[in-house]
Amino acid sequence: MDRSRYGGFWIRVGAALIDSVLMVLLLAPLLSLFFGTEYLITPPVQFSLGDLLLNYLLPAVVVILFWIYRSATPGKMLLKLKIVDAKTGGQPRTGQLIVRYLGYYVSTLPLMLGLFWVGWDARKQGWHDKLAGTLVVRSQ
Repeated sequence: MDRSRYGGFWIRVGAALIDSVLMVLLLAPLLSLFFGTEYLITPPVQFSLGDLLLNYLLPAVVVILFWIYRSATPGKMLLKLKIVDAKTGGQPRTGQLIVRYLGYYVSTLPLMLGLFWVGWDARKQGWHDKLAGTLVVRSQ
């Protein structure tokens, strides 16, 4: 695959920023509705099932569903990027996309080194991409 087709570090940062803003716009009203506006200012020290569902499970489901049905999150779509299988260039399997999402935790835990890896890797793969066998490419 032509190296110029890979989605590089900075464009992916831009897509992540767009996705983060959109996720806050989705989650803030829900968190406020279920936990009150004080939650947004000073979240409670004690972790609850609601926290798990709204802060972790809902974002995971939303992101993975976008990947399955659109091969990209809204930020990637706006910047004309998509996620593909690294071997075939086609649509990744659902299992790959779940591994990719979980791979974000692996990529971020050691000082976000796995995310920065996109900037150094020849195929612009972060550790989450390598674990899942995916690439981010510029769409036509």
